[in-house]
Amino acid sequence: MPKPQHNPHPPALTIVDHPLVQHKLSLMRKRDTSTSKFRLLMREISLLLAYEATRDLALEETEIETPLEPAQVPVLAGKKLCLVSILRAGNGILDGMLDLMPSARVGHIGIYREPRTLQAVEYYLKLPDDLPGRDVILVDPMLATGNSAVAAISRLVELKARSIRFVCLVAAPEGIAQLHRIFPQVAVFTAALDRCLNDHGYILPGLGDAGDRLFGTK
Repeated sequence: MPKPQHNPHPPALTIVDHPLVQHKLSLMRKRDTSTSKFRLLMREISLLLAYEATRDLALEETEIETPLEPAQVPVLAGKKLCLVSILRAGNGILDGMLDLMPSARVGHIGIYREPRTLQAVEYYLKLPDDLPGRDVILVDPMLATGNSAVAAISRLVELKARSIRFVCLVAAPEGIAQLHRIFPQVAVFTAALDRCLNDHGYILPGLGDAGDRLFGTK
């Protein structure tokens, strides 16, 4: 059996155009989608995004006993993944990813966007101590200006995470450009690349404020 291969350089931007992903995202965009339905759809779509974001994880061979004979089979190599949520809306994606990877380590970075300047302000940080040995998937539903993502990635780079991928539901061209201007090595996985940002830094057409829609706070 040939040894499974690992691609250490995933594409810088992957738009997950699977029909189920696109259908569920369209339902999330609708103004009249309820909080409970929005939350369920985010959990479902996040599992599908996780499938794509982990497609090229490194594998190694190990020997097991099947009911019929010994076999060399592939398993994930190295330490378990670390999923990092940008609070608070990132937790909606985190839940779906944990359905697929229940043994992953979990970290949280609390960041809010200052309404006037749109700059990212960190207010909370809790991450595993051994990030240098782990691949990190950073999650936040919206990549708008890119400021929150850049602030979170800066923290992960500072703590020497082995690799970093960013997963979101919807991205704006401005956010992609900002993130890759500073961190060109970070692969981004998204369900949609929308048209642009409005004057308040919201994605158009977008789906509104993901945190408010997820938690029913507005």
